[in-house]
Amino acid sequence: MIRSSNREDTIFNILLIIICVFIFFIIAYPLYFIVIASFSKPEYVAQGRVIFYPLGFNLEGYRRIFNDVRIWIGYRNTILYSVLGTAVNLIVTLPAAYVLSRKDFPLRNSLMKYFVFTMYFSGGLIPTYLVIRRLGLIDTIWVFIIPFCLNVYNLIITRTFMETNLPTELFESASLDGCSNFKFFVIIALPLSKAVISVIALYYFVAHWNNFFTGLIYTTKQELVPLQLVLRQILIVNQVFLEGSGLGGVGGDFAQMLADIIKYGLIIVSTLPLLIIYPLVQKYFEQGVMIGALKG
Repeated sequence: MIRSSNREDTIFNILLIIICVFIFFIIAYPLYFIVIASFSKPEYVAQGRVIFYPLGFNLEGYRRIFNDVRIWIGYRNTILYSVLGTAVNLIVTLPAAYVLSRKDFPLRNSLMKYFVFTMYFSGGLIPTYLVIRRLGLIDTIWVFIIPFCLNVYNLIITRTFMETNLPTELFESASLDGCSNFKFFVIIALPLSKAVISVIALYYFVAHWNNFFTGLIYTTKQELVPLQLVLRQILIVNQVFLEGSGLGGVGGDFAQMLADIIKYGLIIVSTLPLLIIYPLVQKYFEQGVMIGALKG
């Protein structure tokens, strides 16, 4: 009976490993293909010969991308917006979450209802644009930061974490030693909230990094355009050139293949910084994503 049970467990573990490897392959292969395709010759990619490794090492796509001055301007702007924007997001979100997590704050439930209300109803694009124009934020870097400095979903995550991990007794003990609310928040609450801070910081950073809609609507100056909007412009220009060039035969086919290689390169250029940052916060991220999970 014991041997039969061990054999069944072994078979189950083998099947589980096979299934996990298959799922991982399905998820990871598209990204891997984009990487190897961006370094391969366009004709090999078009012929379907690039499957597991690059063929005909080629950097033409990356050369065309990085020779565009707009790429470097977009990188500079996006890094600035992401870093400064994430810092402002944390400065606004963390104190608000701490206050709303305090059960002795009488208005916390009423204020939370107003925050949640904005998740389901908004003024719309035109009223938002008029408000931002009245504030004088159009064509400034602050339009990427100030109007969107708080995300209610991240606020709820942070408030839930502080409410469950910062017991009232801890504040009462600290207050007996003369600790004020502000001092408790800075000295005790923030160090104990590293996990959730890393999670929402990553959420905010990714949102700023991927944001192109704000630049599309609220900016007209090329020197303020973020990276994602620059990549969009390059794709549109390449597509328009391809459709309007009148190339046919071999020339048209090669232009289409080169446009595809540029697309693959643009994906790598836009996602590589995030892939580098994620391992640095992975430890805290794994702890933070369990916020709200059932505990036995």
